[in-house]
Amino acid sequence: MTGGGDPTDTFRQEAQELLEQLEQILLDLARSPENAELVDSTFRALHTIKGSGSMFGFDAVAGFTHHVESAFDLVRKGKVAMTAALADIALAGKDHIRNLIERPESADPATGQAILARLEATVGGHGAAPAGPKPTEAGPVAAPTAPTSKWRVQFRLPVDALATGTNPLLLVDELRALGKAVVTPLLDKIPPLEALNATECHIGWDIEVETDKPKSAIEDVFLFVMDEMELKIEPLDAPVPVAAQTAAAPAPAQAAPKAATAAQPAKTATEALKGGGSIRVPAERLDNLMDRVGELVIAQSRLKQIAAASQDSEFKSISEEIERLALELRDTTMGVRMVPIAQLFGRFRRLVHDLAVELGKEITLTTSGEETELDKTVIERLNDPLVHLIRNSIDHGLEPPEQRTAAGKTAQGHIHLSARHTGDKVLISITDDGKGLDRARIRTRAEENGLIAPGAEMSDSELFQVIFQPGFSTAQAVTNLSGRGVGMDVVKRTLDALRGSIDIASTTGKGTEITLRLPLTLAIIDGLLVRIGQGRYVIPLSAVEECVELPPVQENRANGSNFLNIRGDLVPFLRLREMFNAMTPPDKYQKVVVVSSNDMRVGLVVDQVIGDHQTVIKSLSKLHAGVGTFSGATILGDGTVALILEIAHLVARGQRERPMKLAS
Repeated sequence: MTGGGDPTDTFRQEAQELLEQLEQILLDLARSPENAELVDSTFRALHTIKGSGSMFGFDAVAGFTHHVESAFDLVRKGKVAMTAALADIALAGKDHIRNLIERPESADPATGQAILARLEATVGGHGAAPAGPKPTEAGPVAAPTAPTSKWRVQFRLPVDALATGTNPLLLVDELRALGKAVVTPLLDKIPPLEALNATECHIGWDIEVETDKPKSAIEDVFLFVMDEMELKIEPLDAPVPVAAQTAAAPAPAQAAPKAATAAQPAKTATEALKGGGSIRVPAERLDNLMDRVGELVIAQSRLKQIAAASQDSEFKSISEEIERLALELRDTTMGVRMVPIAQLFGRFRRLVHDLAVELGKEITLTTSGEETELDKTVIERLNDPLVHLIRNSIDHGLEPPEQRTAAGKTAQGHIHLSARHTGDKVLISITDDGKGLDRARIRTRAEENGLIAPGAEMSDSELFQVIFQPGFSTAQAVTNLSGRGVGMDVVKRTLDALRGSIDIASTTGKGTEITLRLPLTLAIIDGLLVRIGQGRYVIPLSAVEECVELPPVQENRANGSNFLNIRGDLVPFLRLREMFNAMTPPDKYQKVVVVSSNDMRVGLVVDQVIGDHQTVIKSLSKLHAGVGTFSGATILGDGTVALILEIAHLVARGQRERPMKLAS
């Protein structure tokens, strides 16, 4: 949790996480309505949102959530059957709750009333919870056979509880809602009037509650304030809580030990909350930390260069120690920024669910590689591109059930999201089993729009890239999902900004696979520093396979087949001196750095391999945005700039030149 600030901001952050969890649970529940554990999880999430909303003054949230919670309470008790329709209503209710929390001024009360009306109709004669101020007051009447228990609840909040947004009277009201309650304030710790601070809480409470609810329901009342408060819960009618353990009534002398035992679970819950060890940190602080670490790496590189020219052994030792610490700090900071892609994939389950209902299609979504980690900045920027790609797969790719059946497929379409590491990249794929891309239609529309020349020879991969041109669409009609020619160009621009790329493979009648290639991080990478002429360049170390010396026979063949025979494998190579127009004479013994990308290998001929280098990536200016050979730049220890080579671009160039050379 964040320290300080507006307490309602803390509630909003925690409620957002709860609502995201609730959405995933409800989507699972729509597919498995018989799962009692999911029903219980839904009820607990709704109860927590209701309780914390009431505590922080979000009365509209608490009031609306109470009705949804009561419906699921009926399901838990077996009075109402769980159905996919009820899960859909709860999903709509979750959206309304989010609006009440994030945009209360624009939340439409009529929307909430409509959802509650649907809820009332679905739960049938049992109805949702009554709308009165004490919703659970009728509990004992509804279930007269349920045994009641008497509990004594004593609690004191921290002195600064009022300042942090906790309202003790709301806690008392929640306890009253559990059943018949007698409330006695504890005034023994109130200071003299001249020392009294109106913003401090000095009153405690002693409450006797008679309820048919278990002890856990009482503990749930204090779920969000249990960390720092004093809480004691003990049974007043001992035979009821211990009936399962012994049939004999306990002796009065045993009352004190039982009180201690009864209070123990609250202490354990507090320890569990503290034991999580998590803390909320604003994203901009992580960005600032990464910037400072980047500057430290640059300074350390400069220190290393100075130490290398020094004869002072102690100075060199200190430089090496600082280098080690800087490397560990870099890895730790990058690890803090890395988050599993599961949290991104989870958002699309609701998208697929809603679009399937809207379009009348049957669709399943599966995922793999959710544990794959990416820089948080990359994940944040990926949301919109993936939304566009999934919507297009559902709208354009997957056929309606009757068309799929006629084509010999299952009526239910399938979309698969996957993520995996490969070298210095993360590959995210969106695969569908639909009809595939219509090459002829794409080409016709591209020629009509002047995007390609009529009759021009193009590979499938090159033709499919036309889809990402602004304004391009093959849709016959404009719908609320697609047809306006916007969206896919946004995908391409976002990928370019992330130094990523996008590939499309499609088979007619079988489906389409779209693959996004993204860097692991946008901040710091390990690089191999090389010299070409008088310029220095950085090759991402994760793409480097090996370094070999250029054979003399190849050095003298400026024209002709540029291939190396590496252990029987024919590898094309590029002379970077020619690409970069180096004016100085080449070194006598040139080196070849063999790099790979997507299982393809290319050799890069350089004059000298200087060594490894921690590379702080600096973006190129907009003026250089179209230069595909370089992905960025970095500052070296002597203050000069080295360009970072874009390996995927160079490998693709080497592969394109290979068949031409072989043909000649």
